[in-house]
Amino acid sequence: MRVVLVSPYSLSFPGGVQAQVLGLARALRRAGHESLVLAPIDDELPDTGLPGEAVVGVGRSLAVPANGSVARLALDPRQLWRVRRAMADFAPDVMHLHEPLAPGPTWAALALGGAPSIGTFHRAGDVRGAAVLGPLARLAARRLSMRTAVSPAAADTARRLVGGSFAIVGNGVEAARFTDAAPSATDGPTILFVGRHEQRKGLGVLLDAFARLDPHLGAVLWVAGEGPLSEGLRRAYGASARVVWLGRMSDDELAARLAGADVLCAPALHGESFGIVLVEAMLARAVVVASDIPGYAAVANGHGILVAPGDAGALAEALAAVVGDVRAGTGLAGEQALEAAAAHAAQWSMDTVAARYLELYDQARGGGS
Repeated sequence: MRVVLVSPYSLSFPGGVQAQVLGLARALRRAGHESLVLAPIDDELPDTGLPGEAVVGVGRSLAVPANGSVARLALDPRQLWRVRRAMADFAPDVMHLHEPLAPGPTWAALALGGAPSIGTFHRAGDVRGAAVLGPLARLAARRLSMRTAVSPAAADTARRLVGGSFAIVGNGVEAARFTDAAPSATDGPTILFVGRHEQRKGLGVLLDAFARLDPHLGAVLWVAGEGPLSEGLRRAYGASARVVWLGRMSDDELAARLAGADVLCAPALHGESFGIVLVEAMLARAVVVASDIPGYAAVANGHGILVAPGDAGALAEALAAVVGDVRAGTGLAGEQALEAAAAHAAQWSMDTVAARYLELYDQARGGGS
C-alpha cells in the first residue's frame, strides 16, 4: 500500500505530532508498505530515519499561538501547488492527515482529494482558537473518509468542533529505543522532567514541589527541554547538584535519560491528549508521577501516581513517596510493578499502532488490498 502522511507542523521543530508522523512512516516501511511524509520544513531538517525522497517539504512555517503553546504552520498559498505535485508523483492509495483542522498542507490535500483520507485528531482541551475556523473546519472534516483520535479526550475535543464518530488509536512509541537504551549515570534517586518550558507543562509547579522535598532524601531533578520560561525558572530556582538543566536533547539522549531516571514527572496543567512520555517512561522502567488529567489518566491506568494539576504540595508528597519506594526497591519502584508497567505500555508500540492503522486504511479503501 502507498500511504502519504501529512503533518501541518514543521518537521524542523520537535513536536509530538511530527514525531508520530515520522515514526508511523518508518513503521509502515518496516511492514513492507511505501510511505511519503509531506510537511513544512524550515532551515534545518533533523534526521528522520527515512530515505531523503520519502520526506517532501511544502514550504516554510510561521509561529502561531495555539493551545497554550506555539504551532509552526505553513500558511503560504503556494503549498497547494507543492502538495499537488507531490501527490501526483507518489499516487497514494490512502492519505493520512494528522490534525486535519489545522490550516496548511492537510487542507491542501483534502482540497485536492484523489484518494481516501483518514484524519487523526491529536488535540485535547481548549478549542477556542480552532473554533474561530468554524465552517471551514466542518467542511474539511466532511471531506474525510474516516476519523480517528489518539484518545477519548482528543475525540471529545474534535466532536465539539465537528461532530461525528471517531476510532480511537493511541499514539505509538518505537519501543526498542527505550527498552534497550543504555541508562545515563545517576547520583541518587533521580526525577526527570521532559517538555517545553511553557506554562501549561507545569515545570514551575514541579520545581516548587521539588524545593519542598527533604534534602536528606538525596533526590536529583533532571530538567530536559527549553522554552519561553527557561530563563526565568533558572533564575528563580537556580542550578545545583540537585537541579540539573539538560536543555534540548536528541531522541537517543532522551531514551538514555529515561532509562537512567527512577521517576518521570509530568506535571502538565491541561491540554495533553495522550501523554506519550508516560509510555516512554514505563518502557524505560521509570515510575510515573503525573497530573490527573484525562490524557494522562487514560495512559497510566493505575501504573503510576496521579495528582491534582497545579498542586505543588500534593506533587511533593507523591514524589517523596516514590523516592522512598526507589530507595527500598518496593511499591511502584519494585521489580514486579516496573515489569507490569512496561507490559502495559507495550500496547502502544509503533508497529502495533501501524498494524491498526493499516486495518483502517483498508476499510477506508472499501476493503481493497
